[in-house]
Amino acid sequence: MGIKQIKIDVNELTLGMFVSGLDRPWTQTPFPLQGFYINTLEEIQLLKVHCNHAFIDIAKGPGPVKTNLRTLSNPGSGSSAPKSSNKIKVTDVAPIKVQHNQYPVVESLGREIVRARELHQQVYAAIGEVMRQVGSGNELPIQETKRTASAMVDSVLRSPDAFTWLSRVKEKDEYTYSHAVRCAVWGILFGRHIGLPKVDLDVLALGLLLKDLGKTRLPLELLEKQNRSAAEQAAYEKFVDFGVEILRELPDIKPRVTSVVKTHCERLNGTGFPEQLRGDKIPLLGKIAGIVTFYDETTTPRGENRTYSPSKAVGRLYEVRDELFQSDLVVEFIRAIGLYPTGTLVELNTGEVAVVVEQNFERRLKPKIMVVLDTLKKPLSEPVFIDLALDEKNKQAKLDAGKITPAEVERIEIAQDLDPSSYDLDINLIRDIYLRRQSSPNKGFLSFLKGNRALAGIFGGRD
Repeated sequence: MGIKQIKIDVNELTLGMFVSGLDRPWTQTPFPLQGFYINTLEEIQLLKVHCNHAFIDIAKGPGPVKTNLRTLSNPGSGSSAPKSSNKIKVTDVAPIKVQHNQYPVVESLGREIVRARELHQQVYAAIGEVMRQVGSGNELPIQETKRTASAMVDSVLRSPDAFTWLSRVKEKDEYTYSHAVRCAVWGILFGRHIGLPKVDLDVLALGLLLKDLGKTRLPLELLEKQNRSAAEQAAYEKFVDFGVEILRELPDIKPRVTSVVKTHCERLNGTGFPEQLRGDKIPLLGKIAGIVTFYDETTTPRGENRTYSPSKAVGRLYEVRDELFQSDLVVEFIRAIGLYPTGTLVELNTGEVAVVVEQNFERRLKPKIMVVLDTLKKPLSEPVFIDLALDEKNKQAKLDAGKITPAEVERIEIAQDLDPSSYDLDINLIRDIYLRRQSSPNKGFLSFLKGNRALAGIFGGRD
């Protein structure tokens, strides 16, 4: 396995190809990611200016990503399912205004995770209580949901990885609750990346938490059914109108929040629902809500025992840009979450298996990882923590100083992301190891295993 890449002349580059490497350091080019899909002719021109050759990952390209949407999902199985018979391209939309680096990280993961863990449970409890009270005749307890939504925004702005860790892992909560919380986290990360004002982030977070409120009025068998008839799909799609009706009765919900709920299933080419809005008739926050919903339903589909790797979800998104979703929004979303979000299981070029534990926001393809399986895919006796960006920097410094030769440089890179079910690994427990290490950096690894057979079982079967 590994990256299936070929070296080509820059004059052979075409739109949709995935550039996985260059003939010079990424830091000497204007490209914000160390690996990206070619989306515009301007990007090709920039590559020609800075490079003679590029490396193309043919597992993700060339051309638009070769991922077959119909084989990955059932078009009628979810709110974001594309109506693939309508291949209508839409390009007459206003470009988004992006302000990168508006929110610097101000808190370490180790410190923020303590607050985020408690808040995570509060968010689940709040949205769960609102959904349970729908139809009871009681006043909906919406204030707690508003408070936790704003607190989520604050947490993600301080330290994006903390809440991502808690939401990236599939918990045992009911699907609708956990899906809503994950979507809110992806939405805040996205909005943070493009520099949305805090007030807009609060609106987006609350709208995403409440976007599936109307599903409480649908029978469970309809929600869980994988192959709906046309009549059943029409009945399913009414959940959006039901949600809007519920929220409009609540004086504390702003119209912009209701708008997110109302438009998160609309699609750029008019094939969405409930009103078949097209192009810029869909508000920006509704477009963002649609993208993050689509992404989360791809990585964690309802009713399936397996999940899809982030690269497959990114591939699906990229394939339907300018059809279902605005192209520049799709590109910025991919840049916001990175190709390997926190919690992703990856295989290294060494053959080892690791988990992405923290992002390097300046070097998206060089995150911090925890190696858990050796080259034979056997558990390590102790995990190995590697900051891939720092590792590359240190080796380059030794190379530049003449302390090692190019032949002696052992570069460690992510070869590919893996299906989370590829190996019998409990990501929850791996997460706990890393977060405990961050909160107690001076504490030895073996002390983490004491009294915890589950943790010990991951690494060499120690007691």
